[in-house]
Amino acid sequence: MAIAFELVINFGLNQAAAGVAQHFTVNHPPLMTGQHHVALHEPLVTKVRGYDGEPYLEMSIIPVGVGWGVGFDRHHERRQLTAAELTELGEGLYQLLAQLTGYRAAQVGWDPEECVDPAGLRQDWADELAIGDLPGLVLAEDLHRDLRGQGFQPFAPGFVWIPYQGERPSSLTADGHDV
Repeated sequence: MAIAFELVINFGLNQAAAGVAQHFTVNHPPLMTGQHHVALHEPLVTKVRGYDGEPYLEMSIIPVGVGWGVGFDRHHERRQLTAAELTELGEGLYQLLAQLTGYRAAQVGWDPEECVDPAGLRQDWADELAIGDLPGLVLAEDLHRDLRGQGFQPFAPGFVWIPYQGERPSSLTADGHDV
């Protein structure tokens, strides 16, 4: 089982915006974290079905060598990043995201896919959304009005977020299993 530290973005069905974001990311320089220059894998764009069965385009932007068992990393050495370095990497991914448009929801973290599906947010994350307990969640303003979550602040033109709080020391071992 792979565990990826990544930026996951829901583009709805906006193929043009996903294409622009993919091109932008492919040409993006490595992100700095501590003493490391962390390159990004070419973004993976897939069409997925949301919790309600509605399809959307989901983009995963995965830093090279950061996760456990990530197929893209098979020829790359894994980096042992501290929580502070992961936080800096996460902040870099949010800076990249702030330059993109046309998406519906996004989040950085360890496998955050389930938090970018609006139907899933309504169904499985409604309590956390209501009290603003989904740090780093970015929503398009119109989606935010529909979901009515608390704790959101401006992120970029047309988007709001619950500010990212960074990463805490992991409860995972080096092979990705819970301790």
